[in-house]
Amino acid sequence: SSGINAEWPLRPGKSLEKVCTDLIHGAKAKDLDVVGPVRLPNKNLKITTRKTPCGEGSKTWDKFEMKIHKRVIDLKSPSETVKQITSISIEPGVEVEVTIADS
Repeated sequence: SSGINAEWPLRPGKSLEKVCTDLIHGAKAKDLDVVGPVRLPNKNLKITTRKTPCGEGSKTWDKFEMKIHKRVIDLKSPSETVKQITSISIEPGVEVEVTIADS
């Protein structure tokens, strides 16, 4: 059994959903059992920093935030088949991580 993680920093868009649907269509074309995409909790990365580089002046702050959205697709297949499925063209900004679990 193999698991596929699709990771998308910033906001969820059509790119992440398109990659997920492409992976699912590729798996179903090879008659594989597909579970997902399962939406994992978002990870919020926050940084608060001073605006002035020297530290003098009024105390003004900048806040930056990046959200990471994850989807998990579980495939029951040998690793060679998963390599064929994941060789699709992936949108820029989407990271796909493949983990193979021995069952």
